Amino acid sequence: MQEQRVTFTSDGETLVGTLFRPEGATGPLPTVVAGGGWCYVKEIVLPHVARIVAEQQVQFLGFDYRGFGESSGERRQHIDPWEQISDYKNALTYVEGREDVDPDRLGVFGVSYSGGHVLILAASDPRIKAAVSVVPVVEGYDNMRRAHGEIAFAELGAALTADRRTRATGGTEAVLPMSSTNPSAELSTWPFPRINEVFSKLQQSGEAARHEHWSTMESTELLLNYSVFPFLPRVLDTRVMMIVAEGDNITMWDREIAAFNEIASPHKRLEILPAVSHMSLYSDQRDTNIAAAKAADWFGASLAHTDTAAK
Repeated sequence: MQEQRVTFTSDGETLVGTLFRPEGATGPLPTVVAGGGWCYVKEIVLPHVARIVAEQQVQFLGFDYRGFGESSGERRQHIDPWEQISDYKNALTYVEGREDVDPDRLGVFGVSYSGGHVLILAASDPRIKAAVSVVPVVEGYDNMRRAHGEIAFAELGAALTADRRTRATGGTEAVLPMSSTNPSAELSTWPFPRINEVFSKLQQSGEAARHEHWSTMESTELLLNYSVFPFLPRVLDTRVMMIVAEGDNITMWDREIAAFNEIASPHKRLEILPAVSHMSLYSDQRDTNIAAAKAADWFGASLAHTDTAAK
């Protein structure tokens, strides 16, 4: 497979991505755009997915959001979901202007936080013909409250309020670990030791060399106001696949299924993966490949030609 480092502009920032093109392909191809999840860069998961998607003669662009990885942005590790969704839309604008891309056959892929983003994109960007959402964040407030429990959630709320007061008076903003090995003693956004274990190993192995396991405190405040549910009735004819890990308590598989049921489009499919966890999709390439193969089949069928995508 051919890999090309690319750059494009998004709201004044320069974003860096990798375009994966099937070996020996000629002419314009259907193309899928993908950003990362919470606090990780394009090197994790996305290349594995891209290689399998390429078997369907579909191009794949994985990119770093502003403030992450190789992309520009002075405010590092700040996760504003609406800025990230704008980065996705600007990535779509970039690829539709390339000669090797068929602008009438565009798709989006997302996992975890970006799994939610692509549902919102499917509702708000008519250029998208197909979307695959893997273990998506669908409702930030409920997600955080259930993940932390009542006592820790109250502590989290107090920390967010203190940070807002500091920022409002010109003080230095606080940061928060993505996860912790001891969540009962250390506040983090995602209080699951397994997350810390997986990303530490990925970083040590070099697969996620640019990963930084923290974000601005405000990122978590923005997460509390994030919900895909208002957008789902607006997804009318886009082809949407959602892939859920059975028993996932990180992004709440019951709420993910509830979100799937709210998608208005009849062109949708739900895949529930048994014996696969939220984090094994990052740590175990066999599990990544299971999800990637389902995504590849979906994009292959949905983007095969424009009249198929319209059905």
